[in-house]
Amino acid sequence: MTAVQDVPALRDRLDPAFVAQRTALEQYQPPRDFGVWMMIFHPRYLPILRWMMRFTLKCLGLYGRGVRNAHTLQTRENRVALRGLPAAFAGFRILHLSDLHLDIKPTITDALIRHLQGLQYDCCVITGDFREGLWTAPDQALAETARLIPHLHAPVYVVPGNHDSLDMAEALERMGMRVLINEHVILNHHGAAVCLAGLDDTHYYRTHDLTAALRGVPEDMPVIMLAHSGEVYREAAASGVDLLLCGHTHGGQICLPGGFPLMHHVEHPRAMSRGAWRFGALQGYTSPGVGASILPVRFFCPPQAVIHILEKSEDSN
Repeated sequence: MTAVQDVPALRDRLDPAFVAQRTALEQYQPPRDFGVWMMIFHPRYLPILRWMMRFTLKCLGLYGRGVRNAHTLQTRENRVALRGLPAAFAGFRILHLSDLHLDIKPTITDALIRHLQGLQYDCCVITGDFREGLWTAPDQALAETARLIPHLHAPVYVVPGNHDSLDMAEALERMGMRVLINEHVILNHHGAAVCLAGLDDTHYYRTHDLTAALRGVPEDMPVIMLAHSGEVYREAAASGVDLLLCGHTHGGQICLPGGFPLMHHVEHPRAMSRGAWRFGALQGYTSPGVGASILPVRFFCPPQAVIHILEKSEDSN
């Protein structure tokens, strides 16, 4: 991996009040806030439901197929025409990974490493969720991420997900990634510049701050924003963001034929749950992710590494 430019340590860049708030929020378990029905019916919070799901799939002879599906990655190219994109950035390739959850089954790490071989890109972005559990020790997730890093051959920029703690973010930076928590960097390419901004978790912690992330960005500079969840789409559109890259949904992970997700637990339209979408002038892409959660299975929703290819829009000057 090509290391990102040296910057002050993460906690030195963040406001102490924000660090105290984020750290305190990490001590609260989501079910207390999500309500009794989530506690009763979500398999993450009631382990017997996870066992029942696995047992049912095995009885139906589908579990092995689901595991194989979770190991069969696809590459999807997404061409994005941005207004005001400098000519030097035409053809710039961004590898987008999301929702790794690599500690759920280490063989998924091996499958991802094999899949990345030969892919061509200029930078890599990861939109959160390195750990499978919400409160489990992050050691295995970080170890699997460390195995992945040598196979990424461009600078890597990361935002945290609702499964990721500040301690994990610091560990990722020590590995050579640049974690963007309500801040931005300027990508320079052949003498031209584009803004890459990143938000803290927008789903559970909701400690994202677009004002802070975009502070100091020139008004005429195209802005690409990273967020774990697309639930911030209205704020991003109102802030003049050009492209929002996100994940969190897993595309449904377990879907009906045709890719219709069985569950939809995010505060944005279903049309934004997977793939490319628009909201006014804002363009977005929700990655179905490369990992899996709850169970290491997928149905009618293959894991995906996305390569976004930037292009100048026809009405650009």
